[in-house]
Amino acid sequence: MSLHLIEGFLEMLMTERGAAANTIDSYRRDMEEFNRFVTKKGSDLTSCSPSDIQDYLKSLDAAGLMNSTQARRLSAIKQFFSYMLGDDFRKDDPSLNIDSPRSQRRLPKYLSEEEVNRLLAVTEGAEPEKLRMASLLQLLYATGLRATELVTLPYPALRDQDRFLIIRGKGNKERLVPVNQSAKAALQNYLEIRQSFLPEEETHSKWLYPSRGESGHLTRQRFGQLLKALAFDANIDPKKVSPHVLRHAFASHLLANGADLRSLQKMLGHSDISTTQIYTHVLQKRLREVVTTHHPLADAK
Repeated sequence: MSLHLIEGFLEMLMTERGAAANTIDSYRRDMEEFNRFVTKKGSDLTSCSPSDIQDYLKSLDAAGLMNSTQARRLSAIKQFFSYMLGDDFRKDDPSLNIDSPRSQRRLPKYLSEEEVNRLLAVTEGAEPEKLRMASLLQLLYATGLRATELVTLPYPALRDQDRFLIIRGKGNKERLVPVNQSAKAALQNYLEIRQSFLPEEETHSKWLYPSRGESGHLTRQRFGQLLKALAFDANIDPKKVSPHVLRHAFASHLLANGADLRSLQKMLGHSDISTTQIYTHVLQKRLREVVTTHHPLADAK
């Protein structure tokens, strides 16, 4: 019964809220783990109490999980019980008065401009793998796309005269993202050899970055592996490099060079500007430099 309720909850997220596949997978894991916990306590999702949820959170804390992870799992639980209450599977919401663990917002990890340039340098070459990697890296750094958004770009994602990509992101929302000439040039070079990545029996693919794998396109996991190999070749610690770190680099470098938060919010596809405000550490540094350099009393003794 409990697994059936979880499936109904996930179906609601997909159909009514347009939740992305990755989000659905995360919610499924979170709810199945919580279900196992309450089952071991002799309860289930239709009868568990607030104390069961509190005990679950205590177990996460004892296991050393970060507050942000605990908060995310509690969010899934709260949304699940809101669904249960709304569809009359329960007459109460046991999560209603349970507060989320306070999480410390950590500054995003990102690469310096010099490190990004080193990554780009090792993609130079005429081999198909290098041309594809140059295109992926240039597009990611030029647009700040999420890894899934990048590897699932349709073909053709960008025509000769286009200056923007149309991205369908989280919640099935569309946004326009500008593409610079360097990324367009790298993409054009890749398109000339794109056919070599198609499965042998196929002559066409709807994906910009096709693959012989089951999905039909390069996966975000494989892209992450390729980025780490690239970091090794560039003499950068592979642990520092991931698609999300390059997304952070895009955002941080834009702000450092004069972009504003509202424009960045639109390009990143954040529904709430508070999410974008994690990058204000860059703005604060730039503002300090402006005051130090340009204020008439900056050099006063």
